[in-house]
Amino acid sequence: MTKQLFDGEKPYDRFLKAGPEALTDTELLAIIIRTGHKGADAMALARKVLEKAGDYGITGLYHMTVDELMQIKGIGQVKAVKIKCIAELSNRIARAKRGEKVIFHSPAETAKYYMEQMRHLEKEQCLCVFLDGAMGLIRDQTISVGTVNASLFSGRDIFMEALSAKAVNFMILHNHPSGNVNPSRADVQMTQKLIEASRFMDIPLIDHIIIGDNCYYSFREHDMIQ
Repeated sequence: MTKQLFDGEKPYDRFLKAGPEALTDTELLAIIIRTGHKGADAMALARKVLEKAGDYGITGLYHMTVDELMQIKGIGQVKAVKIKCIAELSNRIARAKRGEKVIFHSPAETAKYYMEQMRHLEKEQCLCVFLDGAMGLIRDQTISVGTVNASLFSGRDIFMEALSAKAVNFMILHNHPSGNVNPSRADVQMTQKLIEASRFMDIPLIDHIIIGDNCYYSFREHDMIQ
């Protein structure tokens, strides 16, 4: 039996008539899902996916796993992988646009640049940002993924990546899933060790920024890095 794509006017047809900008998040996702199952068309499945994403909305697709998507009736492995690929592709396009030549003039600019990428993460992640002499972004690299309240990484890994990137300076960022950006004792100790190591390696640590829920903490702004 042939599956019905949509009831009424199809989002695909609306796309052709008015362009992607005219479609809702649900309609765009329904086009990607393409087919439904008995009792639920693609639009219904798209609504269920966005409901599962919760308060994160469409950005929640990036953080949902394939297994979580497959818990929704009608979303098999193929559909789940397709959704994840679209989410990752969107993220890469956004980052490519931002990364044409990014220069960080202040901790606030750095925090803003990485806020949406890091504020919704459910585990702590440590991101290293490698910079040229003009504070221009060379590349960034996730160094570690920790638990819900601890980011674990090796200073050796950071400096190996810094040398590979031919970085002149570097920053580190990590998120606090709780949303509270106040540094822990471990955060302070980790930063002090990196400062000492960076002086020895002659690749200065410019800042350590903690990302919370639409807020940040800069060690440099608090005079903890000179």
